[in-house]
Amino acid sequence: MPVKKNSFAEQVRVEQVRVIESVKSEELSYAGVADSESQAMADFKYTDFTQRLNTRAHTLIRDNRLEEAIEKPGRQFKRASQVCLIVAAILGCLAAGNAVSALHTLNIYWLLSVLLGFHVLSLILWLTGITLNVQGLSSGVAAQLAGWWPFRKKEKDTAESLARLAWWESCLTGAVGKWRISVLTHQFWLTYLAAGLLLLVLLMLAKQYNFIWGTTLLPEHSLPRLTESLGKPLTLIGLEIPDSRQIAASRMGAIKQDAETRSAWAQFLIGVLLIYGLLPRLLLLAFSVFMLKWSERRFRLDLYLPYYINLRQRLMARKDSPKIIDADPLANKKQAEVIYAPANNAIPDGAHAVGIELDDKIIWPDSVTCRLNIIDQQSHEDAVQLVKSLNGSLLIGVAAYRLPDRGVQRIVMDLLAATKCNSWLVLLNKNPAVSVAGSREQAWFRLAQACKIPAEQVITQ
Repeated sequence: MPVKKNSFAEQVRVEQVRVIESVKSEELSYAGVADSESQAMADFKYTDFTQRLNTRAHTLIRDNRLEEAIEKPGRQFKRASQVCLIVAAILGCLAAGNAVSALHTLNIYWLLSVLLGFHVLSLILWLTGITLNVQGLSSGVAAQLAGWWPFRKKEKDTAESLARLAWWESCLTGAVGKWRISVLTHQFWLTYLAAGLLLLVLLMLAKQYNFIWGTTLLPEHSLPRLTESLGKPLTLIGLEIPDSRQIAASRMGAIKQDAETRSAWAQFLIGVLLIYGLLPRLLLLAFSVFMLKWSERRFRLDLYLPYYINLRQRLMARKDSPKIIDADPLANKKQAEVIYAPANNAIPDGAHAVGIELDDKIIWPDSVTCRLNIIDQQSHEDAVQLVKSLNGSLLIGVAAYRLPDRGVQRIVMDLLAATKCNSWLVLLNKNPAVSVAGSREQAWFRLAQACKIPAEQVITQ
């Protein structure tokens, strides 16, 4: 039966459990997950592993009553988002209300400036941030506040605070965070524009307003030309826009307007807010929602973290099936397959081995013979030629007690590029009984990740 891929929410829950375990492991009960850590697998598969991680996380959450701590960060972000949208609605109403004077006049370009001006500025910043991948610009101030406030409070390490931190790192950073905050940003400005437009329509329905415009610094013809430019798309959808006579009649201090002029200006204002304000935001909101869902589907747990490396060896231990090499020629019976207990660090049968800058005290596993040790440029070239002719599995041995550098990484990548073999990275030591420091082992796993060697094909001896 195919294994169902974990959803984004399930992967976030696994990350929350990881962060909680990193600090509170001694306080947690592991009775419910003890049995699941003794099952072996023939081959490593990402979906199998993440499914086991999800099952283990679910059991730990249930046994330790962490449901409230795990679910609370999502509810907090939702509430913070709702507060932002309420603030946006209030600001939109205030912007439209301030454009109305006590003399029952509507200042056309003041209204467009406060409603569309800030919207256009935020749109430019968002587009710049998305293009240049600058999250601060693509998120916006209000959306950043909604994401920052509940999760950046200084407090001691509790299960709740650790779950919040993990939720923040998974949902509000990286590609997922960029598009999640983008969705909130577009929702904020949609609410701002819709509230302002709604109040404006209600005011024009309830009272009769004269529409005026004026300028001190700009040339007299600048605003009429702007009106004509903004109005061209409106005429394509059948809306009426003010003509030159009506624009001149609306100059501040001019005579009282007729009903036709007022109607033309009302349609112009509503059309401009719809075409240049609400419509672009709706399209960008739909695009951001799509990108958010796409980013969530592409989200992957960082299996090179020491926490996951340890769990991989416990939850996905390799199952060896040894075979008889020198069979009895007189035996007619089928060889019996013997299943041994799960073993971590399983060496592939018949693998070819190449070392990188190993000294004489390095100990290889008994079943492996190193064919070549790369110590200089000539041996490097010989090794590249050797691996080109090999088939099967290739073991690349490195000294686990050393820190990996760019030179070792370059040699590994050259070998991988030259060979057709399934490649493994073997971390060797002078004394296999002495374990390698965790930070040093993690550095080698990071090198494997950079060279695109799967974590399950890194063997520690």
